[in-house]
Amino acid sequence: MQNDKKSFKKREPKEFEEVVVSINRVSKTVKGGRRMRFAALVVVGDKKGRIGFGMGKAAEVPDAIKKATEAATKNVFRVNLVDNYRTVPHAIKSKHSSTTVFLAPAAPGTGVIAGGEVRSVLELAGVSDVLSKVIGSRTPVNVVYATLEALKGMRTVDEIAKTRDKKVAEIR
Repeated sequence: MQNDKKSFKKREPKEFEEVVVSINRVSKTVKGGRRMRFAALVVVGDKKGRIGFGMGKAAEVPDAIKKATEAATKNVFRVNLVDNYRTVPHAIKSKHSSTTVFLAPAAPGTGVIAGGEVRSVLELAGVSDVLSKVIGSRTPVNVVYATLEALKGMRTVDEIAKTRDKKVAEIR
């Protein structure tokens, strides 16, 4: 043997952080009884404005989480944030199914005022100051969908000026 020391592979740092938002146990009744499966909802983000989410289903929880993480990394998109990823550019209401999510910009030092699923999505996007409210159904999947739709709908002053064919200086 040339090398008695164990050779370890150097792990690359992960591109995204991941958070398991919810794990749901589902069952199917068959002739022999109930067949249990698990559905996982995972959100990934780099805390610099990129975020994605995915769902995975499997017979075991770790397999469901792995599938959801792979799906989430495929669905990553960029979010328009202002003040060096500190807050959202404007207030917005987004609806998915019977869930409505309201997001509003906040002053520096406010923190992320949000509940469970909305908090994990916003923190992984890199938002540090925001106000939020979930109205209607609080089903985790619908809350995540509505939050992501709200983030996709964010537009900066520069983008609005470009669509109106105006210079940013004229608006400000």
